[in-house]
Amino acid sequence: MDRIRIVGGNELNGRIPISGAKNAALPLMIASLLTDDTLTLENVPHLADVEQLIRILGNHGVDYSVNGRRERQSEGYSRTIHFTARHIVDTTAPYELVSKMRASFWVIGPLLARMGVARVSLPGGCAIGTRPVDLFIDGLQALSAEIDIDSGYVVAKAPKGGLVGNRYVFPKVSVGATHVLLMAASLARGETVLVNAAREPEVVNLADCLNAMGAKISGAGTSTITIEGVDALSGARHAVIPDRIETGTYAMAVAMTGGDVILENARPDLLQNALRVLEQTGAEIIPVNSGIRVRRNGAGISPVDVSTEPFPGFPTDLQAQFMGLMTMANGRSTITETIFENRFMHVQELARLGARITLSGQTAHVEGVPVLKGAPVMATDLRASVSLVIAGLAAEGETTVSRVYHLDRGFERLEEKLSGCGATIERISG
Repeated sequence: MDRIRIVGGNELNGRIPISGAKNAALPLMIASLLTDDTLTLENVPHLADVEQLIRILGNHGVDYSVNGRRERQSEGYSRTIHFTARHIVDTTAPYELVSKMRASFWVIGPLLARMGVARVSLPGGCAIGTRPVDLFIDGLQALSAEIDIDSGYVVAKAPKGGLVGNRYVFPKVSVGATHVLLMAASLARGETVLVNAAREPEVVNLADCLNAMGAKISGAGTSTITIEGVDALSGARHAVIPDRIETGTYAMAVAMTGGDVILENARPDLLQNALRVLEQTGAEIIPVNSGIRVRRNGAGISPVDVSTEPFPGFPTDLQAQFMGLMTMANGRSTITETIFENRFMHVQELARLGARITLSGQTAHVEGVPVLKGAPVMATDLRASVSLVIAGLAAEGETTVSRVYHLDRGFERLEEKLSGCGATIERISG
């Protein structure tokens, strides 16, 4: 099993290309199920989750082809992939596939809208909480779907003539359920209004793609989205937005190690709250033509209290990385997780590096220390794993991170990007 070895203490200086966003690419890929034409997606990152979803879509009959080599370009690492779902050969998403990646459950929306039926395995729990699918089921039922749970599968049927538009109020904000209902309502009869919808940039990216395919969606990016159903969708060409979580992660790495890095292709409008928080810690954030410049001149890290919130608040997917940064702040900070339960699994591993963190329910109290010291640590989930990398970059001595397959799910060629800016980091195979 691969490990990542880091020798800390180096500043980061140079340029890091930001890849396409995993959290945007996955729903866009699933949207290919809505049409028998070809959907071409640009700036698709090369990640384990993307490759797994390609296999899952193939199970339903989606063909794909890749244009272009994976090579370094000014806009980052990117591929253009063509997806064609001309013939849906199977409307069942089996447990052995869905269990490997929760986002694959989202195929229920387009399969139900286009084919009138879908049988999708319940995804089960995960390391950062149960994340139930109640909102998905309630929302699809609001569109007149009949849904049963049978032997661990969600079995959904649309009424004769297809799904029917309706008004649906999310009891709480859900990015995944918003994605699914956007796709399903695009082919429903009549108007659908989604209230308390997720406002994340990835939702806007999906809505823009669906509109390019012929959907009639307005209000994406606000809490109320209106969808006027259409009879059919066509193919389109659409670009995946740059990854705001990758952007924030590398920005926090620079804030922790010191240095001066340009994050190429990054868009500051996608993570304004997180960038403001970083500035409060003492980092300089400067928008430039090619992206965002992040630098810290060696001054101490100021402690800042944060609470995760749906967009435009501080992202839960940056919580672990920010905790890594706060372990070396000059004082005490509190970090409250409001989105997912069990998302503090990185705390014990950071403690192995010398961090001082105490937990009280969903709040972590972090007492900054002057020095972290390298140690063997283990990744527990995607974002936790990269927080250990950030801490290792600043720690004295050697840190080895095991179970790095978590990293490969969401960070494209991380070691290459960091070593290009002066970090001593390498992957050790076996």
